[in-house]
Amino acid sequence: MPDDSAPRIPPARRPAEPPGRAAGRAPARALRSAADLLAAGLLPAAQAAAAEAVAARYAIAVTPAAAALIDPADPADPIARQYIPDAAELVTAPWEIEDPTADAPFTPVRGIVHRYPDRALLKPLLACPVYCRFCFRREVVGPDGGLLTEAELEAALAWLAAAPAIREVILTGGDPLMLSPRRLAWLVERLSAIPHLDLLRIHTRVPVADPARLTPDLVAALDTPKGLFVCVHANHAREFTGEAPAALRRLIRAGIPLLGQSVLLRGVNDSEAALEALFRAMLRHRVKPYYLHQLDPAPGTARFAVPEAEGLALLARLRGRIGGHGLPAYVKERPAGGGKVPVAASG
Repeated sequence: MPDDSAPRIPPARRPAEPPGRAAGRAPARALRSAADLLAAGLLPAAQAAAAEAVAARYAIAVTPAAAALIDPADPADPIARQYIPDAAELVTAPWEIEDPTADAPFTPVRGIVHRYPDRALLKPLLACPVYCRFCFRREVVGPDGGLLTEAELEAALAWLAAAPAIREVILTGGDPLMLSPRRLAWLVERLSAIPHLDLLRIHTRVPVADPARLTPDLVAALDTPKGLFVCVHANHAREFTGEAPAALRRLIRAGIPLLGQSVLLRGVNDSEAALEALFRAMLRHRVKPYYLHQLDPAPGTARFAVPEAEGLALLARLRGRIGGHGLPAYVKERPAGGGKVPVAASG
Protein backbone atom coordinates (compact mmCIF):
# COMPACT_ATOMS: atom_id res chain seq x y z
CA MET A 1 0.00 0.00 0.00
CA PRO A 2 1.37 3.47 -0.81
CA ASP A 3 2.21 5.74 2.10
CA ASP A 4 -0.33 8.59 1.85
CA SER A 5 1.73 10.62 4.32
CA ALA A 6 4.71 10.85 1.95
CA PRO A 7 4.82 14.09 -0.06
CA ARG A 8 3.92 13.65 -3.70
CA ILE A 9 6.58 14.13 -6.33
CA PRO A 10 6.35 17.59 -7.89
CA PRO A 11 5.36 17.33 -11.55
CA ALA A 12 8.28 17.17 -13.95
CA ARG A 13 8.84 20.05 -16.32
CA ARG A 14 11.18 20.18 -19.28
CA PRO A 15 14.19 22.25 -18.14
CA ALA A 16 14.06 25.84 -19.37
CA GLU A 17 16.65 26.91 -21.88
CA PRO A 18 19.39 29.00 -20.23
CA PRO A 19 19.69 32.63 -21.24
CA GLY A 20 22.31 33.40 -23.87
CA ARG A 21 25.04 35.96 -23.43
CA ALA A 22 24.30 39.46 -24.54
CA ALA A 23 27.61 39.82 -26.30
CA GLY A 24 30.02 37.67 -28.27
CA ARG A 25 29.28 34.77 -30.54
CA ALA A 26 27.37 32.65 -28.03
CA PRO A 27 23.88 31.69 -29.26
CA ALA A 28 20.79 32.66 -27.33
CA ARG A 29 19.68 29.07 -26.84
CA ALA A 30 21.06 25.55 -26.85
CA LEU A 31 22.05 24.23 -30.28
CA ARG A 32 20.27 20.93 -30.89
CA SER A 33 20.73 20.10 -34.57
CA ALA A 34 23.28 20.18 -37.35
CA ALA A 35 21.40 23.15 -38.79
CA ASP A 36 21.80 25.01 -35.48
CA LEU A 37 25.52 24.29 -35.39
CA LEU A 38 25.91 25.38 -38.99
CA ALA A 39 24.05 28.65 -38.37
CA ALA A 40 26.22 29.35 -35.31
CA GLY A 41 29.40 28.87 -37.35
CA LEU A 42 30.45 25.82 -35.32
CA LEU A 43 30.09 23.26 -38.11
CA PRO A 44 31.68 23.47 -41.58
CA ALA A 45 29.12 23.23 -44.38
CA ALA A 46 30.96 20.23 -45.81
CA GLN A 47 30.26 18.29 -42.61
CA ALA A 48 26.58 19.19 -42.27
CA ALA A 49 25.18 16.08 -43.98
CA ALA A 50 27.34 13.76 -41.87
CA ALA A 51 26.30 15.60 -38.71
CA GLU A 52 22.64 15.18 -39.64
CA ALA A 53 23.20 11.44 -39.99
CA VAL A 54 24.85 11.32 -36.57
CA ALA A 55 21.99 13.34 -35.04
CA ALA A 56 19.51 10.72 -36.23
CA ARG A 57 21.12 8.28 -33.78
CA TYR A 58 22.79 10.35 -31.05
CA ALA A 59 21.49 13.52 -29.42
CA ILE A 60 23.10 16.91 -29.98
CA ALA A 61 23.07 19.75 -27.47
CA VAL A 62 25.56 22.59 -27.07
CA THR A 63 24.64 25.22 -24.50
CA PRO A 64 25.36 28.93 -25.04
CA ALA A 65 28.08 28.71 -22.38
CA ALA A 66 29.76 25.76 -24.08
CA ALA A 67 29.44 27.33 -27.52
CA ALA A 68 31.12 30.50 -26.24
CA LEU A 69 34.22 28.45 -25.34
CA ILE A 70 34.68 27.07 -28.85
CA ASP A 71 37.12 28.67 -31.26
CA PRO A 72 35.49 28.05 -34.67
CA ALA A 73 38.72 29.01 -36.42
CA ASP A 74 40.55 26.07 -34.82
CA PRO A 75 39.72 22.75 -36.51
CA ALA A 76 41.31 20.93 -33.54
CA ASP A 77 39.51 22.93 -30.84
CA PRO A 78 39.31 20.69 -27.72
CA ILE A 79 35.91 22.00 -26.63
CA ALA A 80 34.38 21.52 -30.08
CA ARG A 81 35.77 18.00 -30.21
CA GLN A 82 33.76 17.10 -27.11
CA TYR A 83 30.40 18.35 -28.43
CA ILE A 84 30.34 18.72 -32.24
CA PRO A 85 29.19 15.53 -34.02
CA ASP A 86 31.55 13.71 -36.35
CA ALA A 87 30.93 11.08 -39.03
CA ALA A 88 33.24 8.69 -37.15
CA GLU A 89 30.50 8.25 -34.53
CA LEU A 90 28.60 6.01 -36.93
CA VAL A 91 31.52 3.57 -37.17
CA THR A 92 31.53 0.98 -34.40
CA ALA A 93 34.89 -0.63 -33.67
CA PRO A 94 34.93 -4.38 -32.98
CA TRP A 95 35.69 -3.86 -29.28
CA GLU A 96 32.94 -1.29 -28.66
CA ILE A 97 29.72 -2.31 -26.91
CA GLU A 98 26.34 -0.68 -26.36
CA ASP A 99 26.43 -0.93 -22.55
CA PRO A 100 30.16 -0.69 -21.78
CA THR A 101 29.69 -0.30 -18.02
CA ALA A 102 27.11 -3.12 -17.92
CA ASP A 103 24.48 -1.14 -16.03
CA ALA A 104 21.63 -3.41 -17.14
CA PRO A 105 22.58 -6.58 -15.20
CA PHE A 106 22.91 -4.53 -12.01
CA THR A 107 19.54 -2.75 -12.26
CA PRO A 108 17.12 -4.23 -9.67
CA VAL A 109 14.48 -1.59 -10.44
CA ARG A 110 14.36 1.10 -13.10
CA GLY A 111 16.65 4.01 -12.24
CA ILE A 112 18.87 2.09 -9.78
CA VAL A 113 22.28 0.56 -10.52
CA HIS A 114 23.70 -1.50 -7.64
CA ARG A 115 27.23 -2.61 -8.44
CA TYR A 116 29.06 -2.07 -5.12
CA PRO A 117 27.94 -3.37 -1.69
CA ASP A 118 27.74 0.02 0.04
CA ARG A 119 26.51 2.36 -2.70
CA ALA A 120 24.08 2.64 -5.57
CA LEU A 121 23.40 4.92 -8.50
CA LEU A 122 20.07 6.66 -8.84
CA LYS A 123 19.29 7.94 -12.34
CA PRO A 124 16.18 10.16 -12.03
CA LEU A 125 16.45 11.30 -15.65
CA LEU A 126 18.60 10.81 -18.75
CA ALA A 127 18.68 14.39 -20.05
CA CYS A 128 21.87 16.47 -20.04
CA PRO A 129 22.66 20.14 -20.72
CA VAL A 130 25.20 19.01 -23.35
CA TYR A 131 25.70 15.68 -25.09
CA CYS A 132 29.31 14.56 -25.12
CA ARG A 133 30.39 12.71 -28.25
CA PHE A 134 32.23 10.13 -26.09
CA CYS A 135 29.42 9.45 -23.60
CA PHE A 136 29.23 5.84 -22.39
CA ARG A 137 25.42 6.17 -22.09
CA ARG A 138 25.04 7.77 -25.52
CA GLU A 139 22.61 5.06 -26.65
CA VAL A 140 20.05 6.08 -24.01
CA VAL A 141 20.54 9.77 -23.11
CA GLY A 142 18.71 12.44 -25.04
CA PRO A 143 16.29 15.38 -25.00
CA ASP A 144 13.28 13.17 -24.20
CA GLY A 145 14.84 12.95 -20.78
CA GLY A 146 14.14 9.35 -19.73
CA LEU A 147 12.45 10.83 -16.67
CA LEU A 148 11.34 8.29 -14.09
CA THR A 149 7.60 8.25 -13.57
CA GLU A 150 6.18 8.88 -10.11
CA ALA A 151 5.67 5.15 -9.60
CA GLU A 152 9.18 4.32 -10.85
CA LEU A 153 10.83 6.89 -8.60
CA GLU A 154 8.83 5.69 -5.59
CA ALA A 155 9.91 2.12 -6.40
CA ALA A 156 13.54 3.23 -6.60
CA LEU A 157 13.34 5.06 -3.28
CA ALA A 158 11.60 2.07 -1.69
CA TRP A 159 14.39 -0.20 -2.93
CA LEU A 160 17.02 2.08 -1.37
CA ALA A 161 15.08 2.29 1.90
CA ALA A 162 14.91 -1.52 2.07
CA ALA A 163 18.67 -1.98 1.47
CA PRO A 164 20.42 -1.16 4.78
CA ALA A 165 23.86 -1.97 3.36
CA ILE A 166 23.60 1.06 1.06
CA ARG A 167 25.40 3.98 2.72
CA GLU A 168 25.84 6.27 -0.31
CA VAL A 169 23.59 7.22 -3.22
CA ILE A 170 25.12 8.73 -6.34
CA LEU A 171 22.70 10.85 -8.34
CA THR A 172 23.62 10.63 -11.99
CA GLY A 173 21.91 10.07 -15.29
CA GLY A 174 21.75 12.14 -17.46
CA ASP A 175 22.47 15.08 -15.24
CA PRO A 176 20.52 15.39 -11.97
CA LEU A 177 21.00 19.18 -11.93
CA MET A 178 18.67 19.32 -14.95
CA LEU A 179 15.83 18.75 -12.49
CA SER A 180 13.87 21.80 -11.39
CA PRO A 181 14.83 23.20 -7.97
CA ARG A 182 11.52 22.05 -6.50
CA ARG A 183 11.82 18.52 -7.79
CA LEU A 184 15.49 18.26 -6.82
CA ALA A 185 14.76 19.54 -3.30
CA TRP A 186 12.00 16.95 -2.95
CA LEU A 187 14.33 14.17 -4.05
CA VAL A 188 17.16 15.26 -1.74
CA GLU A 189 14.69 15.46 1.14
CA ARG A 190 13.36 11.96 0.48
CA LEU A 191 16.87 10.50 0.26
CA SER A 192 17.91 12.37 3.42
CA ALA A 193 15.05 10.71 5.30
CA ILE A 194 16.49 7.21 4.72
CA PRO A 195 18.27 6.50 8.03
CA HIS A 196 21.07 4.24 6.77
CA LEU A 197 22.23 6.64 4.05
CA ASP A 198 25.27 8.66 5.12
CA LEU A 199 26.28 10.28 1.84
CA LEU A 200 24.80 11.75 -1.30
CA ARG A 201 26.95 12.42 -4.34
CA ILE A 202 25.85 14.34 -7.44
CA HIS A 203 27.66 13.84 -10.74
CA THR A 204 27.12 16.79 -13.05
CA ARG A 205 28.39 18.85 -15.95
CA VAL A 206 26.07 21.79 -15.22
CA PRO A 207 28.57 24.05 -13.36
CA VAL A 208 30.88 24.18 -16.40
CA ALA A 209 28.54 23.43 -19.32
CA ASP A 210 25.43 25.37 -18.24
CA PRO A 211 26.49 27.55 -15.29
CA ALA A 212 23.52 29.91 -15.60
CA ARG A 213 21.33 26.99 -14.59
CA LEU A 214 23.03 26.78 -11.20
CA THR A 215 20.78 29.40 -9.60
CA PRO A 216 20.57 30.12 -5.86
CA ASP A 217 17.31 28.12 -5.81
CA LEU A 218 19.00 25.08 -7.37
CA VAL A 219 21.89 25.32 -4.89
CA ALA A 220 19.42 25.64 -2.01
CA ALA A 221 17.72 22.44 -3.20
CA LEU A 222 20.91 20.56 -2.26
CA ASP A 223 20.59 21.40 1.43
CA THR A 224 20.72 18.19 3.47
CA PRO A 225 21.85 17.03 6.93
CA LYS A 226 23.70 14.17 5.21
CA GLY A 227 27.17 14.38 3.74
CA LEU A 228 26.93 15.69 0.19
CA PHE A 229 29.56 16.03 -2.54
CA VAL A 230 29.16 17.49 -6.02
CA CYS A 231 31.42 15.84 -8.59
CA VAL A 232 32.02 18.15 -11.55
CA HIS A 233 32.78 16.58 -14.93
CA ALA A 234 35.27 18.70 -16.90
CA ASN A 235 37.94 17.66 -19.40
CA HIS A 236 39.78 20.85 -20.34
CA ALA A 237 41.07 23.87 -18.42
CA ARG A 238 39.09 26.24 -20.65
CA GLU A 239 35.88 24.84 -19.16
CA PHE A 240 36.74 26.72 -15.95
CA THR A 241 36.44 30.13 -17.63
CA GLY A 242 33.43 32.24 -18.54
CA GLU A 243 30.55 31.90 -16.08
CA ALA A 244 31.76 28.62 -14.54
CA PRO A 245 33.82 30.13 -11.69
CA ALA A 246 30.82 32.08 -10.38
CA ALA A 247 28.66 28.93 -10.51
CA LEU A 248 31.27 26.96 -8.59
CA ARG A 249 31.50 29.72 -5.98
CA ARG A 250 27.76 29.43 -5.40
CA LEU A 251 28.25 25.79 -4.45
CA ILE A 252 31.30 26.58 -2.32
CA ARG A 253 29.45 29.32 -0.43
CA ALA A 254 26.77 26.74 0.39
CA GLY A 255 29.47 24.61 2.02
CA ILE A 256 29.35 21.87 -0.61
CA PRO A 257 32.70 20.14 -1.23
CA LEU A 258 33.56 19.72 -4.91
CA LEU A 259 35.27 16.81 -6.63
CA GLY A 260 36.45 16.72 -10.23
CA GLN A 261 36.21 13.89 -12.70
CA SER A 262 37.54 13.78 -16.24
CA VAL A 263 37.90 11.35 -19.12
CA LEU A 264 41.26 10.95 -20.83
CA LEU A 265 40.44 11.95 -24.42
CA ARG A 266 42.52 12.00 -27.58
CA GLY A 267 42.67 15.53 -28.94
CA VAL A 268 41.24 17.08 -25.76
CA ASN A 269 43.56 16.45 -22.82
CA ASP A 270 46.02 13.76 -23.97
CA SER A 271 49.15 15.78 -23.26
CA GLU A 272 51.15 16.59 -20.17
CA ALA A 273 50.45 20.31 -20.62
CA ALA A 274 46.70 19.85 -21.08
CA LEU A 275 46.30 17.61 -18.05
CA GLU A 276 48.42 19.86 -15.86
CA ALA A 277 46.38 22.89 -16.89
CA LEU A 278 43.13 20.98 -16.23
CA PHE A 279 44.12 19.83 -12.75
CA ARG A 280 45.49 23.25 -11.83
CA ALA A 281 42.25 24.89 -13.02
CA MET A 282 40.28 22.51 -10.80
CA LEU A 283 42.44 23.27 -7.78
CA ARG A 284 42.25 27.01 -8.43
CA HIS A 285 38.46 26.77 -8.18
CA ARG A 286 38.50 24.45 -5.14
CA VAL A 287 37.60 21.33 -7.08
CA LYS A 288 39.61 18.31 -5.88
CA PRO A 289 40.72 16.18 -8.86
CA TYR A 290 39.12 12.84 -8.05
CA TYR A 291 38.96 10.52 -11.05
CA LEU A 292 40.62 10.44 -14.44
CA HIS A 293 38.63 7.84 -16.36
CA GLN A 294 39.94 5.62 -19.10
CA LEU A 295 37.49 5.94 -22.00
CA ASP A 296 34.63 3.45 -21.89
CA PRO A 297 34.27 1.63 -25.24
CA ALA A 298 30.86 2.98 -26.26
CA PRO A 299 29.94 2.68 -29.95
CA GLY A 300 31.54 5.27 -32.22
CA THR A 301 34.01 6.66 -29.67
CA ALA A 302 37.26 5.11 -30.92
CA ARG A 303 38.64 8.47 -32.11
CA PHE A 304 38.89 9.54 -28.45
CA ALA A 305 40.75 6.46 -27.20
CA VAL A 306 44.15 6.85 -25.52
CA PRO A 307 46.08 3.66 -24.64
CA GLU A 308 46.38 2.96 -20.93
CA ALA A 309 50.17 2.92 -21.08
CA GLU A 310 50.13 6.45 -22.51
CA GLY A 311 47.82 7.64 -19.74
CA LEU A 312 50.04 6.13 -17.07
CA ALA A 313 53.08 7.82 -18.59
CA LEU A 314 51.33 11.20 -18.66
CA LEU A 315 50.40 11.00 -14.99
CA ALA A 316 53.86 9.75 -14.05
CA ARG A 317 55.41 12.84 -15.62
CA LEU A 318 53.08 15.06 -13.60
CA ARG A 319 54.11 13.59 -10.25
CA GLY A 320 56.39 16.06 -8.56
CA ARG A 321 55.12 18.90 -10.73
CA ILE A 322 51.70 18.99 -9.04
CA GLY A 323 51.07 18.26 -5.36
CA GLY A 324 49.56 14.90 -4.53
CA HIS A 325 46.20 16.51 -3.80
CA GLY A 326 46.13 17.63 -7.45
CA LEU A 327 46.50 14.21 -9.04
CA PRO A 328 43.34 12.12 -9.51
CA ALA A 329 43.06 8.36 -9.43
CA TYR A 330 43.38 6.94 -12.95
CA VAL A 331 40.63 4.32 -13.23
CA LYS A 332 38.86 2.09 -15.72
CA GLU A 333 35.75 -0.06 -15.71
CA ARG A 334 36.27 -3.80 -15.48
CA PRO A 335 34.41 -5.87 -18.10
CA ALA A 336 30.85 -7.09 -17.47
CA GLY A 337 30.12 -4.52 -14.78
CA GLY A 338 32.95 -5.41 -12.44
CA GLY A 339 33.27 -1.80 -11.30
CA LYS A 340 36.15 0.66 -11.29
CA VAL A 341 39.73 -0.40 -10.71
CA PRO A 342 42.98 1.57 -10.89
CA VAL A 343 44.73 1.46 -14.24
CA ALA A 344 47.91 -0.48 -13.56
CA ALA A 345 51.15 -0.69 -15.50
CA SER A 346 50.35 -4.28 -16.48
CA GLY A 347 47.07 -3.12 -18.06
